[in-house]
Amino acid sequence: MGAEADAYDEALRAAASHARAWLHQLPDRRVPPKATADDVRARALDLLTEPPVDAAQVVDELAALAGPGLMAINSGRFFGWVMGGVLPAALGADWLVSSWDQNTGMRAATPGVAGIEEAAGEWLLHLLGLPAGSAVGFSTGATTANTSCLAAGRNAVLAGAGWDVEENGLAEGPRIRVLVGEDSHASVHLALRYLGLGRPERVAVDDQGRLRTDALALALEDAPPGAPTLVCLQAGNLHSGAFDPLGEAADLAHRHGAWVHVDGAFGLWAAAAPRLRHLVAGLDRADSWATDAHKTLNVPYDCGVAVVHDPAPMRAALGVRTSYLLSTDVADPLDVTVEMSRRARGVPVWAALRSLGEDGVAALVERLVDNARALADGLASLDGARVLNDVVYTQVCVSFGSDERTAAVIADGTAWMSGSRWAGRAVLRVSVSNWSTDRADVEASLDAVRRAVAAVDGRRRGTAAQTAP
Repeated sequence: MGAEADAYDEALRAAASHARAWLHQLPDRRVPPKATADDVRARALDLLTEPPVDAAQVVDELAALAGPGLMAINSGRFFGWVMGGVLPAALGADWLVSSWDQNTGMRAATPGVAGIEEAAGEWLLHLLGLPAGSAVGFSTGATTANTSCLAAGRNAVLAGAGWDVEENGLAEGPRIRVLVGEDSHASVHLALRYLGLGRPERVAVDDQGRLRTDALALALEDAPPGAPTLVCLQAGNLHSGAFDPLGEAADLAHRHGAWVHVDGAFGLWAAAAPRLRHLVAGLDRADSWATDAHKTLNVPYDCGVAVVHDPAPMRAALGVRTSYLLSTDVADPLDVTVEMSRRARGVPVWAALRSLGEDGVAALVERLVDNARALADGLASLDGARVLNDVVYTQVCVSFGSDERTAAVIADGTAWMSGSRWAGRAVLRVSVSNWSTDRADVEASLDAVRRAVAAVDGRRRGTAAQTAP
């Protein structure tokens, strides 16, 4: 076994060296990748045709192959999509998870990691103000977390209508109505497709993307009494960061017998920050909740969290019992996610929570919001710029006038901000999600956008001069 242990040592030393080099260069590294996927693929294929090499050399080759094609997502100047960085404790825990190589499906078989995940789940319920005793599953991300929660909701509302979907399937059963806000996230729609529930009915929203409860009331009334219904609410709009009126909408939906689910991929974490908790008032009155830990909590990819108040329909929808598994009366991890086999992705969550503490989680979320507001103020001061959303959380959408001018404003690589369309117009979208973003990152990013605006206007003046008679 000595030779095998040495092989691990050499590979891990190489990995640690390259990981440190990557992390140490982030403060000065340009954010975009330099190589294309085609470039990387071609060289990777070439190496596969060569003779075998030892493990440490493979790690060296991987670092050299991927390096030019890496996006500096864990840079403090990365504001694209909604992607967090990596907390040091969570990264260290993730390395241990890979080394332990525990298949975290059966509680009795892998008690070391299952117990840590259960502790992390209980503490998440506390931090987010969700009902004690709720089922908590660690999924790949918000899409599979939404799928897990809505699977439980599907079973519950069909059982309420007298239909056993696990026995009979969906084909001959009652039709389930699904109501979502017009500005709901695509991951909810994808989860509904996975579950065979089809296209949802869209409910009107206000100018920030918040679901209107008067429109929800009309939609709920426009159905036969007792019709099985799922209502999907949103905590944190992708563009505006706005929150649906969660408590009011949940109470209204429950009066009509609906199951209420909250998609809170990044916004659910407002519940952990006293200064922001008003945004999610009534959150605990829903039936299920989905979020990502690899966004706001800054654990490594991948890690979503699915929470269901009543564990029974979740276990009915997702659980499995068979002779070869080590089953107990207590829910197994495989009973609360869509996977039977998975890595112990809840362990880095525990490490993040342990390293931050309750006050540290609150400070992290509030700091993200403060940085978003600082970026919004700086962007709004630029010539012709207008911030289109109320910056209540971590999202900023800015227009630079015409769609053409806005689309042309691309930061020079110092920072990364993704383009999008919202409220019928092109926007530069900023999502502040990284724990390491500081005032210097904010100022450097604003300078980069300032230079981009000047370059766009310079090109436009040059074009106008060339075409003048």
